Amino acid sequence: MKKLLFLLLMTAALQLQAQEIPSKRIYKKHIGTDIAAETLKPYDTKVNAKYKGLVLKSFYLTMSDSTKLAVDLYLPKGLKKGDKIPTILHQTRYWRRPQVRFPFSIVTNGLIGRTAEMIKVFIANGYAIVNVDVRGSGASFGTHPHPWTESEVKDGAEILDWIVSQPWSNGKAGSMGVSYGGTTAEFLATNKHTALKAVVLMFSLFDIYEDNAFPGGVHNVWFTKGWGEANTLMDANKLPANAEKYRWLIKGVAPVKHQKKTLKAAVESHVDNRNVHDGAVTIDYRDEVPNSGAKRPVDEFSPHNFVNILDASGVAVYSYSGWHDGAYQHAAIKRHLNLSNPQNKLILGPWEHGGAFNTGPFVRSKAGFDHAAELLKFFDFHLKDMKNGLYEEPRVNYFTTGSEKWQGAESWPPAAKNQKFFLGASNSLSVSGITQQGHDFFKEENRFGTGSSNRWTAVNGKVTNPYTYHNWKARTDSLLHYCSEPLAGEMEVSGHPTVTVYTSMNSCEGAIFVYLEEVDSLGNVYCVTEGQLKATHRKLSEFGLYCEAVPQRSHSFVDESLVIPHEILELNFDLLPISWQFKKGSRIRISISGGDKDIFEIINPDGYEIKIHHGGKYKSMLELPISTE
Repeated sequence: MKKLLFLLLMTAALQLQAQEIPSKRIYKKHIGTDIAAETLKPYDTKVNAKYKGLVLKSFYLTMSDSTKLAVDLYLPKGLKKGDKIPTILHQTRYWRRPQVRFPFSIVTNGLIGRTAEMIKVFIANGYAIVNVDVRGSGASFGTHPHPWTESEVKDGAEILDWIVSQPWSNGKAGSMGVSYGGTTAEFLATNKHTALKAVVLMFSLFDIYEDNAFPGGVHNVWFTKGWGEANTLMDANKLPANAEKYRWLIKGVAPVKHQKKTLKAAVESHVDNRNVHDGAVTIDYRDEVPNSGAKRPVDEFSPHNFVNILDASGVAVYSYSGWHDGAYQHAAIKRHLNLSNPQNKLILGPWEHGGAFNTGPFVRSKAGFDHAAELLKFFDFHLKDMKNGLYEEPRVNYFTTGSEKWQGAESWPPAAKNQKFFLGASNSLSVSGITQQGHDFFKEENRFGTGSSNRWTAVNGKVTNPYTYHNWKARTDSLLHYCSEPLAGEMEVSGHPTVTVYTSMNSCEGAIFVYLEEVDSLGNVYCVTEGQLKATHRKLSEFGLYCEAVPQRSHSFVDESLVIPHEILELNFDLLPISWQFKKGSRIRISISGGDKDIFEIINPDGYEIKIHHGGKYKSMLELPISTE
């Protein structure tokens, strides 16, 4: 009976991750090419594993302001009296553990999936895991007026105090998390607690405004709306809409053991939590205060605003992301550039948000990279003082799509020579730049969208198989294109592509979206990277908010630049960073639109006319960092 229930449970767990796969494409039998090798070496998770099994303890931990937080503590089974082990602290607002319905609860307490496997690896290697619902979420008490409140950050320090007071603690702790949990770990380090030695910030933002809510000044409506709705439901102990069909398996958040009645009171305390989308729709600039009851602009609780404190903490920081992880690959880079500890590391893989899949178009597969092993390598060095070769590897490791290999560097961006490709007549993209002055015209009618499986939808959990940006050629056929001649040889682009676009519009509001693409010798079209800029946000900043590798703008109301209909404007902006090898015989292409109806705000519901000016004095161009290594 137990075996049957176990099989049913595992089937359900796989269904939770399922998404319709394009016909005749089978990826599950394949292992991704992203397996660690060469500069980024695999790490053996079994050689030092001496514990078998785990013990779970569930309880409330009371903070200094009397708020009770729900905590799960995992300890190695067989831990002897006097044994001292390090701790990994994980804080989340997405339920520290689900409550599984009967009869599936007979064989599991909610510890399932990839998270369970990672916990088991760490437990076997002699770590304690402390998993916490942050205040105002899950089974914890309190309210959540906005993400990462001062009270939530201070809670982390109190939890660390409790950890180091335990008889099994060796006095050292690390923290990690994905997405919201990654940022929670980042803020944890700003407490400067002496026990915290290292953090891994996985698939998480650095600048709330630019990395997620308003990339290029354009509101990411798809994310803020979906995220706000999901959080509201989860804070009320309900499954989010896209998981509602699994109510037969999951009841809600796991209550603290023997305190099911207390769970009801905890959930009721969340009633005043605020929905981030309600505030996002009332602002345009980063320094505006949302008209939703909030008292502060988003920058005041954005990680970049605390980067100097993070740097001064001395905590070793591992910034961790993937090329199809929204704009979080850029977030990871920005964080890395603004920190000085020589023990900080940066990794950029061919992954979506979470790293389950190799989402590059040439090898559609499950990720072959062992994330648990990479994390264990980092924490073993910092929390156990193990000389495991961690810093014999490059500080920066990045995966190149196309060549399908890992590369290493001591800094970002890698060595490169910038090559300009000029937009010209007959939809050309050339290195000469000598073309007659002219323009191309299109009407933005809010028909183009990047679909339901792309880097942006990945951040809210929509991408659950490797097929991002599929059918890209058909999707972009209607856009304005500029295309190069076939390449004489392979060409690697690693770094930050930028564009300069001279444009005019018959509207006071507008935006330019640019997609960098590879068109192979067979005519297949692949989306390489993308970027966008709202025209009223075009003013560049002389002094940036933080160290950056690309042109910066403040996105502040004081720098608003009005658009006069039909006046020619210069828009200079970056595309999201990438490492991509173009094949010999392929063409470089950019496609231009005035919007993305599937993800971003509709700027002009009635549509508007756009001209792209090129040639002569209007040097509209694409600039690519061509690898010199």
